[in-house]
Amino acid sequence: MKTLLFTILRSVLRSLARATLWRYKPTVIGVTGNVGKTSTKLVIETVLIHEKRVRASSRSFNNELGLPLTILGSWKTTGGALFWLRVIFFSFFRLMMKRSSYPEVLVLEYGVDKPGDMQYLLSIVRPHIGVVTAIGDVPVHVEFFAGKEAIVKEKAKLIQQLPATGFALLNTDDVVVQSMREQTRAHVVTFGFAEQADMHITNFATSFENKIAAVTFKLHYGGSFIPVRIEGVLGRPQGYAAAVAAAIGLIFGMNLVDIAEALDDYHAPPGRLRVLRGVKETTVIDDTYNASPLAMEGALAALKGVRAKRKIAVLGDMLEIGKYAMDAHESLGRVAAKSAHILITVGRLGK
Repeated sequence: MKTLLFTILRSVLRSLARATLWRYKPTVIGVTGNVGKTSTKLVIETVLIHEKRVRASSRSFNNELGLPLTILGSWKTTGGALFWLRVIFFSFFRLMMKRSSYPEVLVLEYGVDKPGDMQYLLSIVRPHIGVVTAIGDVPVHVEFFAGKEAIVKEKAKLIQQLPATGFALLNTDDVVVQSMREQTRAHVVTFGFAEQADMHITNFATSFENKIAAVTFKLHYGGSFIPVRIEGVLGRPQGYAAAVAAAIGLIFGMNLVDIAEALDDYHAPPGRLRVLRGVKETTVIDDTYNASPLAMEGALAALKGVRAKRKIAVLGDMLEIGKYAMDAHESLGRVAAKSAHILITVGRLGK
């Protein structure tokens, strides 16, 4: 019975979302990858909101229910029969009574847990702009896939189905992501620390001034550059997210100066390399949201770059990586040995 109700609900949400897109015709930006999707999505929203009415998916609304929910509205709470009835009622109302406040731009997160997920999400909406953040050497959500290649193939569908007039933003520092550039008809824009990147990140540094943590760097594009400072966070992932947002800002006609000013407004969400004040003059780097190998390595790299008398890494298990689990944890242990003075592990695999 529950399976039948879920199937009906999924079908209704899909139909309502497609009808809403037809009614309002927003520009859709799709973000996928193994890490950095949520932060990238939020930085894009931070930049574009200065020029357009923008809605980015809440939390990790990136699946067969979450993606259409984002298209249909902004929801503070979810779950329960009354909630879904409310969603359906208000969605029909918005279709009947066209509202000028509907977003001009939707920033959607495309998540993949099993084969067929990406194609289903693309059956709801194919984005005009596609972003692949990073894939890495060790795949996540691998239980339902034959291997890494199958996951990459699934995520690449986002880029393959972009229109010829669209844009594909690809991480030039990730070999797997770069291989996707041959699979799209869209205009390709690369970003990263590699010198050949179209949106090139340089002079990346971490600072602690007056007990305020920040990352600073420069973004270069077409012979010009802007300095960027993002407070309250650490790690190179911030540079990648800002580079994507800057490139998309340019696509929407913004200039680099306005983009730099918009980036000043960005505040990282909880659990994404946020810097918090701890007790007894300690500093906590909160990267608890994601425990994939690529995310863990990024967090340890951020810790390594911090000047401190004593650094303590507290790491939990990395789940959903199947046969790669043992090797990935051993590899991460070697990285931790070079990044922290003390390592505390939580979970069976961490041992």
